[in-house]
Amino acid sequence: MRIVNLRLALVVAAALSCAAGCAHAAAAPASAPPTLAEARRGSLLIVGGGPIPDALIARFVTLAGGRGHARILALPMASEDADAGVEIVGDFQHLGAEAERLVLTRAQADTDETARKIAGATGIWFGGGDQSRLMAVLMGTRAEAALRELYLRGGGVLGGTSAGAAVMSTPMITGDERRPGGDRPPPKDSSDAFMTIARDDVITAEGFDVVPGAIVDQHFVRRRRHNRLLSLILENPRLVGIGIDESTALEVPPEGPWRVLGASVAVVYDARAAKITPPGTTLGAADLKLSVLPAGSTYDVTSGFVTLP
Repeated sequence: MRIVNLRLALVVAAALSCAAGCAHAAAAPASAPPTLAEARRGSLLIVGGGPIPDALIARFVTLAGGRGHARILALPMASEDADAGVEIVGDFQHLGAEAERLVLTRAQADTDETARKIAGATGIWFGGGDQSRLMAVLMGTRAEAALRELYLRGGGVLGGTSAGAAVMSTPMITGDERRPGGDRPPPKDSSDAFMTIARDDVITAEGFDVVPGAIVDQHFVRRRRHNRLLSLILENPRLVGIGIDESTALEVPPEGPWRVLGASVAVVYDARAAKITPPGTTLGAADLKLSVLPAGSTYDVTSGFVTLP
């Protein structure tokens, strides 16, 4: 009798548990977007600007499906150049991809037609220029939602160079700064900008936020951008800073460590275990971790573990 009662109690408990779980599932929206932790099935290829080596272009085509299968859209709206994106589209086509430019206004970016076009792609490429221009067109539109869907659920690849690299993270570095003492700022993103490591100096905005746990910078070694990335990382120590040099790429796969490809290096600043001066004092830190990663290196953003070639 005790065995029968025990079995009956187990059956009732299982039924109640199932009912509670089913009710919870029914209450959740059917189309709730996944978080990056739940579903990050696509890849990223983030190029630090400058001349793009043929091998990096070929790698993007491979990640997008390869010859005869890759369907790539190049979005050049970061640039004011009327011919922006033409050359890279030709390079993709030469490697056997179906590729075209998609030059959008904000109104066009917020149409179902554009969203469907993006949904039919396997790869999206963002060109160089001014990252704020690109985000002004795309952020909050149907196109932006389709890009996120392609990456998170569809296994597509997002890539870009220079401004197209900066848009991958949030905070997104805009290229502007607030100069201490009210000095007139230098030209946007010039090599003589960011002459200090200071609080509240680097102006940021919202990017696509597809690089988990990191802030991306570009043209990093070539244009001496250490000060601005250090400033940001010390102000946001939960994030690591990834400074990608010219002709170099960071590949972020769906799973596993990130890889450095190309001609130069990626520099990683990690302040997650650092001691940082408190607010209201001069910005400084001790025990900051620095990694300089040439092509062939890997980096695990969760553990900070590095392999060198």
